Amino acid sequence: MTDYVNYTSGDPVVDSKAPSGPVHERWDKRRFEAKLVNPANRRKHTVIVVGTGLAGGSAGATLAEQGYHVVQFCYQDSPRRAHSIAAQGGINAAKNYRNDGDSIHRLFYDTVKGGDFRARESNVHRLAQISVEIIDQCVAQGVPFAREYGGLLDTRSFGGVQVSRTFYARGQTGQQLLLGAYQALSRQIAAGNVEMHPRTEMLDLIVIDGRARGIVARDLITGKIDTYFADAVVLASGGYGNVFYLSTNAMNSNATAIWRAHRRGAYFANPCFTQIHPTCIPRTGDHQSKLTLMSESLRNDGRIWVPKAKGDDRPPNEIPEDERDYYLERIYPSFGNLVPRDIASRAAKNVCDEGRGVGPGGQGVYLDFADAILRMGRKAVEAKYGNLFDMYQRITDEDPYEVPMRIYPAVHYTMGGLWVDYDLQTTVPGLFAIGEANFSDHGANRLGASALMQGLADGYFVLPATINDYLARNPHRADEDAVTVEHPAVQEVLAETEDRLNLLLAVDGDRTPDSFHRELGELMWEFCGMARSDSGLRKALERIPQIREEFWRRIKVPGTGEELNQSLEKANRIVDYLELAELMCLDALHRTESCGGHFREESQTPDGEAARKDDEFSYAAAWEFTGTGQAPTLHKEDLVFEYVHPTQRSYA
Repeated sequence: MTDYVNYTSGDPVVDSKAPSGPVHERWDKRRFEAKLVNPANRRKHTVIVVGTGLAGGSAGATLAEQGYHVVQFCYQDSPRRAHSIAAQGGINAAKNYRNDGDSIHRLFYDTVKGGDFRARESNVHRLAQISVEIIDQCVAQGVPFAREYGGLLDTRSFGGVQVSRTFYARGQTGQQLLLGAYQALSRQIAAGNVEMHPRTEMLDLIVIDGRARGIVARDLITGKIDTYFADAVVLASGGYGNVFYLSTNAMNSNATAIWRAHRRGAYFANPCFTQIHPTCIPRTGDHQSKLTLMSESLRNDGRIWVPKAKGDDRPPNEIPEDERDYYLERIYPSFGNLVPRDIASRAAKNVCDEGRGVGPGGQGVYLDFADAILRMGRKAVEAKYGNLFDMYQRITDEDPYEVPMRIYPAVHYTMGGLWVDYDLQTTVPGLFAIGEANFSDHGANRLGASALMQGLADGYFVLPATINDYLARNPHRADEDAVTVEHPAVQEVLAETEDRLNLLLAVDGDRTPDSFHRELGELMWEFCGMARSDSGLRKALERIPQIREEFWRRIKVPGTGEELNQSLEKANRIVDYLELAELMCLDALHRTESCGGHFREESQTPDGEAARKDDEFSYAAAWEFTGTGQAPTLHKEDLVFEYVHPTQRSYA
């Protein structure tokens, strides 16, 4: 075993920005206490925003609307192609339009419980409060949410709740919300308040005198590496699920921005908290490079089942009703098919491990709409889910109106991320992380339809209020604070970046970036996926450094760095995955409890559910980087529960 597992414990990390007092007053209190920047002075400040998804797009548009000069980056050819566009099912908000008992407090409670009591109460309550404002904002932008016959906005249910609080735009909610943010951003681009850099990827963070002052980025078309400076840097670059190679994320989604920030001093929190989504199209072979999500909204009307008998390979329509096991409805009668994602995913794995899975290799379960079509009629099902059904049929060549869908869990989201305080600022002053790039709101398991809620809450409402405080306390001094490319710290970061890319090009080995990425991903899925164990995690921690050493000996990157070179892009991202994967496994090894998406086989109830160890692990694990392959330092942030007291989660 490598020395990497011999981590040290450092001082506790404290969220000094979190206000005291009743939880429902804390956000208003913090906004009032935060310093402001005079509108005339905002024009003197520059803010870098990396990413243009729901969090980044809304943040860039709002900061520019306030008067700041925003310099924004995305690796896509257009901001509107950020991966948020792929979100399907909906966005949560405690509007209680159905009058079904919903409230801000219930959304707060459901989110803390759904996260298995590993999230901060203050942050989650703020998210629940802001949720109602998000819907108003988006409706004002013209987002075409689904409506009932009478004209009111329609809602549906998602996993882990017993109310209908999820607003949706058919199966394209992320796309429609992103277009709303994009039009607001485009307005600011046209006004000259946002300087947009598409097809440009952040490769490192510039820290001067302990403060984030800029980034190093590469033009993906020309290969030119350049530096950009600002008074604050905002990372809205998404999560790190692609460390597993196969995931529902866009293939270019990557962890380089947050990992390079981590290497420059930003703590990384709870990296082992990854979400496995239960409703994805099963993989069909080694030829695949990504997986496809089928919206959780399908679990509103679809029923999940497998044959009762092992090895039953009859077509699903030939299996009688009394020979089917609707296992979620059987095990969790109160929530049925709408249990949280971590529970639904583990249940699917369990029945497949028992030999009752369906499809190639027995790695699938059925999602059946026969009852819904009989109850509602085909036209009503088409109106709610038609585009999802069409997508499934195009991918599988199976008609879900006639035969059940086949689904299986796959990596979808990461609850871990850069540690941030209540203001969304990392441990590097002036560096903020929003959306999936941070760890703050979801604990060990995110509830469905809450990612869009968090991204827009952070971008439209939280960051624009809190970044003012940082900039007001660090006023712009044009002569004294100006940073240029000649600054020694800038030259050092620039040289490190160029050296790394040049080395990747110079190795000239015999293996492609994809071959290393696939090998790492399969290792992570086996030992740090849906179920983890002490022995498995130690095997992974033994193997990852070996893969990293082999990578630097055998990587083959054709072409040059002065051109469009996707092999170079991939190889550079894998450099960071090989370090991040190691930290994920160490975090999972050190956390010997089970909670949410982190399931340790040694820590389960007699019924096979996750067994937390609140006395030992009721904290956020914030890791400090000490060097490649060197044991990191663990800083703990204790979690205090005043309003939602930890209990064994029950959805039965």
